[in-house]
Amino acid sequence: MSYLIKELPDEERPRERFKKYGVKALSNEELLSILLRTGTVNKSVKDVSTDILKEIKLHDLDHINYNSLKKIKGIGEVKAITLLSAIEFGRRVLTKEDLVTQIRSSKDAYDLVKDELENELQEKFLAIYLNTRKYVVEKKIIFIGTVNNSNVTARDVFRDAVRCNACAMIIVHNHPAGSISPSFDDVKLTNEFIRLGRLLGIQVIDHLIIGKNNYYSFRESDGDLFAEEE
Repeated sequence: MSYLIKELPDEERPRERFKKYGVKALSNEELLSILLRTGTVNKSVKDVSTDILKEIKLHDLDHINYNSLKKIKGIGEVKAITLLSAIEFGRRVLTKEDLVTQIRSSKDAYDLVKDELENELQEKFLAIYLNTRKYVVEKKIIFIGTVNNSNVTARDVFRDAVRCNACAMIIVHNHPAGSISPSFDDVKLTNEFIRLGRLLGIQVIDHLIIGKNNYYSFRESDGDLFAEEE
């Protein structure tokens, strides 16, 4: 049976120390213990936390993925999801993106997503939703995997645009190999999204491909594609 935090001595319980001394007084292991909640059959949750931080440096947790995290002894599906959710929530608090970023150019859009995409090992497709003044309303990953018309569902992308009351969007995906040259599927996808956007009254104002420290903008490369959007 797994050990619960409440089974530790009072003076060692992270939650008790939190209440007595405040969050800043807790060690990395104690903070991790609060998130994990339980240990394993043979180890307390605090010992499991110590083992995890020995195996993975603290700053590397920001880049670890679900499958890699589950390979660590003591981390199952629920713990992996909890940790990754906590990491992402903290990231969003620090970035403070909501309705403070105005997209005036393709470079602005690139700056918004580059840290999230340029070092990814998997291809990701996301949408940046904008209001009438081109301020960011929401940024959302839509799909993970090879990007083409068959697996990026336009319905999902435009449904989210309607849900967050967006007037325009920029679609973005990365090339993990680093090249920013658009493929045939990239061109086809761009044209299809522009066409659907015109039908639905939601402007698709650019499509970015993110590579290694660089980007490709369909708008910058071929402004005629978006001529009716002006």
